[in-house]
Order: sequence, then structure tokens, then C-alpha cells
Amino acid sequence: MTDRSNIAAHIAYDDLREWLVAAEQLGEVREVKGATWQEDIGLAAEAVLRAENGPCVVFDDVQGCPKGFRLLLNMFAGVRRNMTLGFPDHLTKWELSDAYREAYLTHPKIIPHEIVEDGPIFENIMMGDDIDVTKFPAPVWHEKDGGRYIGTGTFSITRDPEENWLNAGAYRAQVHDKTSVGLVMAAGHHGAIHCEKYWKRGEAMPVAMVLGGDPLTFFYGGIEVPYGTFELDVVGGLRGRPTKMVRGKITGLPMPAHAEIVLEGYAEPNKTYAEGPFGEWSGHYAGGVKNWPVLDIKAIYHRNDPILLGVPPMGAGPDEMARYRAVLRSATIKQNMTNAGVPGVSQVWCHEVGGARMFHGVSIKQRYPGHAVQAGMVAAQCGASAYASKYVVVVDDDVDVTNLDHLLWAMLTRTDPKHSIQFIDGSWDSPADPALPPDRRKAGDMTHSVAVINACKPYHWRDQFPPSNTPSPEIARKAKEKFGWLLEGK
Repeated sequence: MTDRSNIAAHIAYDDLREWLVAAEQLGEVREVKGATWQEDIGLAAEAVLRAENGPCVVFDDVQGCPKGFRLLLNMFAGVRRNMTLGFPDHLTKWELSDAYREAYLTHPKIIPHEIVEDGPIFENIMMGDDIDVTKFPAPVWHEKDGGRYIGTGTFSITRDPEENWLNAGAYRAQVHDKTSVGLVMAAGHHGAIHCEKYWKRGEAMPVAMVLGGDPLTFFYGGIEVPYGTFELDVVGGLRGRPTKMVRGKITGLPMPAHAEIVLEGYAEPNKTYAEGPFGEWSGHYAGGVKNWPVLDIKAIYHRNDPILLGVPPMGAGPDEMARYRAVLRSATIKQNMTNAGVPGVSQVWCHEVGGARMFHGVSIKQRYPGHAVQAGMVAAQCGASAYASKYVVVVDDDVDVTNLDHLLWAMLTRTDPKHSIQFIDGSWDSPADPALPPDRRKAGDMTHSVAVINACKPYHWRDQFPPSNTPSPEIARKAKEKFGWLLEGK
């Protein structure tokens, strides 16, 4: 285990282009010219997104798109995942997650954004008859998708009409036509709450949809932050400097001055279009075709040679989306548990299988009867985990919960199924869950049960529990150092 006490976090980049230069310096960027948005980009995503060390890919000269319009795929893999969060490249995924927690979450900082007069985002402005969102290299990501999805690596900025706070939420966007895209906001998410308030007042909701933000602003669009908190102000705290933003010329909403592409417009009251299907993070087309709100585009802003950010879910196993969510959400759940007063939490890992949402492992150092159940219940329902969580397994701190085999071994050998599993009914679920029954889905009942599995050694006789033959961390390290050469080339 790496000593992280002397590791200082430093995020050196401020926009997607600076990040891309840093990734190129690591030798982890590949370029593809002449691909088609109809099929090639989706095939490339299938080929690289599941690989832990796959390259970042930049598509240029995409057929049918203006020269210089690009798409970037696969930010969070290889050594660049550590660079993205501001840490050295030798940290393992668990060390990266806990270093992130220690650096950014234990004493969180909020630095308000700064409004500036101008920025690269205004290098090109399309309004009126010039608006054409189909110019951008938005692909068909999966073979059964209902259309082109321009918004996968996206976040939309909205303002609460009553309380005046800003939100940046990652809501997917399908291209409907030249001047409109979808806006899929699941119930309970802050953007959906804003929209409901506007529509109840009979008003259109102003929206600024960012299609090429830097990695941190995109990640925080999809990570749970407290109600009333603007995600880009949290990102300012991570960087130690304010996010520079300009005001949209139509709505006045702030948008990152160094973003690549921004769509600005309105979601008109009760105006919806059929959207989907889309291959979702759960590995299914669970949402089917459904009417969702529409963004009527009144202006498009983009930099010269703009870069569209693509982060499609591939499902049915780990992918890029699961990798970054695992690192960030695991850290956030551990901090949520600590803030809730749960002592002795060693590790938390949101497993990439299940989109880093459905299956969580928690290890604790047991201190009192009921400690494991307390830890499991809080881990299942805290702010970072409540949405779409299905299984939480709590184990002793001799188990590496990031290792799926090790976690399942502990669950199989240290539980009595009848007595070790408790259930939470009516928990918050996602429309992407394919197990939601059709009648509940139709009624809008997006809830399910959660299993909390106590796989710790029984507290009252834990000292009598048979010892395991799993090596201690010291023996495992010694074995690797002395005889790891036997596996070289295997």
C-alpha cells in the first residue's frame, strides 16, 4: 500500500485542450481520420472503452462533418486517469480513490465561479437560420440506438426559478433535428426538479448544454453533490481557483468560457419528443422509447476546431463511465459514511460491474455489536449511493473489497443467507434498471429493494471464527517481490 501522506494533489489543466496536451505527453492518445458517425465511432468505442489501459482516441475528418470538427473518446483509463484527478501515476485505483477523498472531500472547498466578458467559446456563434446541431460528429453509439447521441459527455446548466441556485447535471441528449435535442432528466435529479418548477409556473426553463467541458466539470455533472450547490463551484474548490464563465447571449446563464461547444435555449412547458431507445449503463435498452423534455436551441457557441466529448455507456461489464464513477463515488460514499458518524470504515468500492452503482463493497474494523449493519444501511442510503444501489456487502478489514473475487469469497464463506441479509424496500431506482416491472415503470414508481449483506465475522464470536489462509498484505508483498518473476510474460 502506497503511503499517501506526502502526496499533494495538483490539477494542472483548465480545459479539455490542456488536458489533451497532458494526455499526449503521456503517450496515451491515438488519432483516427475519416471515420463515419453512422458506425465507425461506435465500433471504436466498443473496442477500447472496456480496456483498463485503452488509449484516448480523437476522431478527426469525420465523414459528413465540417473539417476540424472532432470527437474525443475514453478520457479515464491508463496513466491519464491519475493525471486527470491531479495525482501521480503510481497509485492503484483504490489508492487514487482514497487520495482523492483525503485531498478534496475531508475538508471540501467551494470557490465561486468568476464571470468574465469573453472567452474561446464565443469564437463561433450560430443563431437563427445558421443553427444546425447535425454538423457536429454525434455518433450512433450502439447498434439498436434510436438515433444520434450528441450528449453523452455532457452537462446542462439550469437555475432554480424560486431559490436562484445553479445546477450542472449530466443528462443525455439525442439529436432530434437541426434545432432541437433531447433532455433526459430522471425524477429526483436536480435538473428535473428545476424543470418541474418552471413548468408549474407555465414558464420555459433556460438551459445551457455543455458538450465539450473539461473532464472534471463533466465528472461533477454526474456525481452527487448537496442540494443547492453548483457543481462548477465545487470544481473551483478542487482546482483552488475559480472556474471562468461567460454569460449566454440568450438566457444569461453562465457557461464555461473555455468549453468546446455549448447549446443554449429553452425547454418549453410540457413539450416532449419521443426519445430512445439508448444502450444504457445497465447494459440494456431499459428505458425503451419514451417522451422526454426537448431543448429548443436558440444559439450554438463553439471554439475553432471544436471537440465533442463522447462518454457512452457500454454496459455488461466495466467501461470508462464505470471506471471514473467507481473512483469518485467510492470516495464520496466513504466520506458520507464518515460524516454520518460510522467509525472504522476501511474501504468502500462501487464495483465497475453494475455501472459503479448497483454493487458496493464496504470493509470495516468492527468495534461493537450492530456495527456492520449500521455501516451497510448508511452505505446503501447515503447521498452518493441511494440512486440505483442494489447490493451492499459489508466485510471485515482483512478483505480487499476492490477485488471482486476476494469480496465474493468473504460473502460466500462468512454468511448464513437466512440470517445475514436484510432488505430495504422502496429505495430510489433508475429508469435504466431493466428489472423494473412494466406496471411500476408506467406508474412512475421508480423504486426497488436493496439487499444489505453482513459478511463480517459474527461480532460476539469473531475471535473463534476459523482463521483464513489468505496471506497477510506483508506476505503477499513478499511473495510478489521474491517470486513474481515466475509470472513474467504470462
